[in-house]
Order: sequence, then C-alpha cells, then structure tokens
Amino acid sequence: MLDRRKFIQLTGLSTALLSSQSCLGADSQFEGPVVLSTWSPNMKANKAAWEVLSKGGRALDAVEAGVMIPEADPTDTSVGYGGLPDRDGRVTVDACVMDEKGQCGSVMGLEDILHPVKVARLVMEQTPHVQFVGEGALQFALSKGFERMNLLTPEAEKAWKEWLKTSKYDPMRTMKDLEEKIEREKNNDEAMLYNWPSEVLNHDTIGMIAIDAKGNLSGACSTSGMAFKMRGRVGDSPIIGAGLFVDNEVGAATCTGIGEEIVKVCGAHTIVEMMRHGASPEEACKEAVRRIVKNNGDKAKNVQGGFIAINKKGEFGGFSVMKKFSMAVRNNKMEQALDVKSWF
Repeated sequence: MLDRRKFIQLTGLSTALLSSQSCLGADSQFEGPVVLSTWSPNMKANKAAWEVLSKGGRALDAVEAGVMIPEADPTDTSVGYGGLPDRDGRVTVDACVMDEKGQCGSVMGLEDILHPVKVARLVMEQTPHVQFVGEGALQFALSKGFERMNLLTPEAEKAWKEWLKTSKYDPMRTMKDLEEKIEREKNNDEAMLYNWPSEVLNHDTIGMIAIDAKGNLSGACSTSGMAFKMRGRVGDSPIIGAGLFVDNEVGAATCTGIGEEIVKVCGAHTIVEMMRHGASPEEACKEAVRRIVKNNGDKAKNVQGGFIAINKKGEFGGFSVMKKFSMAVRNNKMEQALDVKSWF
C-alpha cells in the first residue's frame, strides 16, 4: 500500500516532469539538420549522410547512406565486410533502423549480406514484422534481390586463427584498439602513428542519428558484433530501445559499447524518455551511464558504454562510462569529432 508521504512525492515529481516537458515544447527552436554518429572515425559516414541532409533529404535516407559506408569498408573490423567473426569463424551482422513515424525494422545474426541496414529498412517497410533473425533474415534478403557475399576477409580470418591459439574472449577488444589508435593520433606519435583506415582493428559498431531540414528524426545501427563472440550472440545494436530509439516529438539516441550492459538499462529508450522530461541530450546520456555504473559496481570501470543523442531542437550531446569515447558531428556550423564526458 502506498503511504501518503510517498504519494505526495510521486505526485510532485510527475508535476515537475510534465512542467519540464511543456517548457521544452514551448521553447523549442529548430537549428537545422544534424547528423551524429558514434566514434570519431565515422566522420566519413557523416559525410555520406550530409550529402542527403544538405539537399533537403529525409533523415532516414541520410542515416541509411551513412551507415552503408562502414558496412562496406573491409578495414572496419566491427561492422559488415571485414568484421571479425564469431568463435566459429563466421561473420554475422546485425542492424536496425527507426524513422520519424515510430516505425522500425531489424535483422539479427544475418550472414553473407553486405548491407544489413538496407535489409532492416525493408523489414520495416515491406513486412508486418519488426525483427528477422538468422536463416529467416537471410531468406528474406535473398527474396528481395540481395546477393550472397563472403564477409570474412583474409585479414579477419587471420586474426581469428591467431585468437584460436588462446581463445581468450575480451568484449572490450575492439574498443581498446580504437581508443589506443585515437590517442596516438592526438599525441602525433610518429613512432606509433598510422592513418585511417590502415589498422586491422579499428572501431566498434556504428550508431547514427539525424534530424533533417523538416525537423524529422531517424536513426540506424549496424555491427558485426563483438569479436569472437559465442555463436548466436546478439548485442544491443539491432534491438529497438536498447541500441537505438527515435521519438519524433522528443529526440533520438543511439549507443555503442558492451551491448549486454546497454540492453539491461534499455539505453537508447532511457535517454529519449529523459529528454522528454526536460533533460538535455548530455544529461540524458549521463543517466543511462549512471544506471550501467550502478548495475556493475566496482567492475564498472572496465565496462564501456557510450551514448549520443539529439533533441528536437537539433541540440546534441553524449556521455560514456569510460574515457576516450568520441562522436562525429556534422551540421550547418561544424564538421568535427568530439570527445564526450565520462563517468570515470
């Protein structure tokens, strides 16, 4: 039974949240198209998305075009072609999309298809379903004219065979390599420096969100998942509400990191709901991070989760559990890679 004091507290909180929501709507002034993606190397993905947005195109078309860039990049070992395989040596890819109408589509555990983001969009637009998985996802893709392609590159196969010598699973592997690479670039370490996209291991997943000239939001995610994962493992990226969420009245959010931890806090949905009640994009992302930290206690310092968000005004922000997470931003005023604040 709810006592009187708790009832008053909850009533007061609800009133405050509704007030914040009303203020957000009243003060909202749209600042123009924006595209935001996880990790600084995705500046090149943003460029493809901006080609659509700068011409007045739809946000959904923009994020699809942007995500396709790393999907087809054989040097990107965590997205699409060139992705590091599972522990059985098979590359499986996951992707999802969500548009301004609240419609969404997703594929999980898909094999032999170069652009899973395109398949996810067709799931959304041409089926009564939201999620397809495994053989069913492949069958659907083939029925829509996609051709099979071996996504395992010689470099990724070599890395897998090297991993088999110890079979030590580290879910932070791709993120650690990326963070080290970015740090070397910042310090201009000539002895260690190398240019994109020459390193075999580079970055982790792409989550991309955008708002177009009409003020409509959309998002997309794509990944080949954790390197050397167990067969059948799926992380947060293709799960609506975890790796991606869009509400055209409020904003959009996406993320990267240890997918299992992001799923546990419904990361992207949490962020959008926080923005609905008046939080800035950065504040909303910080709340999702706080929940991951709470869940993991002393172990949280070794669990990365990075979040980015855009609100209806076109304001953006991010927050991560650990340092060195970055985001790529493109709008009418800037084209830049930015480090985000972190809990630790």
